[in-house]
Amino acid sequence: MNWDRIEGNWKQFKGTAQENWGKLTNDDVDVVAGKREQLVGKIQERYGIEKDEAERQVDEFVAKY
Repeated sequence: MNWDRIEGNWKQFKGTAQENWGKLTNDDVDVVAGKREQLVGKIQERYGIEKDEAERQVDEFVAKY
């Protein structure tokens, strides 16, 4: 699945994203609103990881779905 599809169906994927990254708040996923770069930034912020690692995790998330 590509990111455009996730972005278009973000309401369905919000819960899945929160399950995957438990430190993300409801406000975080609402602010992300399906934008990949914002999701990467929120993951970096909440988990204190490098951008490359956050992007890798998002890529794995996309590959699963």
